[in-house]
Amino acid sequence: MASEIDLVDIGGGNIGSVRRCLERMGVRYREASIDSPPSGDRPLLLPGVGAFGPVMQHLRKSNFEPKLKALIKNGTPYLGICIGMQILFDGSEEAENCPGLAIIPGEVVAFTSGKVPQIGWNLIEPKFDGQQEGYVYFVNSYYPKPVDERVVSYSANYYVPFCAAVKDRNITAFQFHPEKSGDFGQTLLRRWLDENS
Repeated sequence: MASEIDLVDIGGGNIGSVRRCLERMGVRYREASIDSPPSGDRPLLLPGVGAFGPVMQHLRKSNFEPKLKALIKNGTPYLGICIGMQILFDGSEEAENCPGLAIIPGEVVAFTSGKVPQIGWNLIEPKFDGQQEGYVYFVNSYYPKPVDERVVSYSANYYVPFCAAVKDRNITAFQFHPEKSGDFGQTLLRRWLDENS
């Protein structure tokens, strides 16, 4: 397991629940931010609840976007949660004139059926061998559609099948909230930590 990680606060909210989860798991972390940026010598965990446009605008106005992109593209292990996943893509229907980080080709699109946002537990099914299905906690109105389906590591269904997680090189990202998903969610976090020790 990673000896220490950088927990990145970009002002998107929800960092408190991730912090408490890491503490329950006995994971040491350094709080990184725009004012105290990560150096790249520790895995990055970027959680968040928020809207795509304001988060990307905040990254650009603070000049944190190029630093974050460089770290990810140079191979620093990265785990994005919720908005930390969505900003990896080219753009989002939530903010059509606001580009994302454009690290994973694809768009973030809106649910058009059912009660939106999706709030609650949903089954995720693995796309890679050696992984287990399980129930996790979602709060989302949008979901990513990668151009290359091979990066999808978990899928779920909410009136339509959708990408619930991706795994691509040094990048892991969850649309759901593992820190709020009980033992199964902690298992997913621990796997990422073990892979990047």
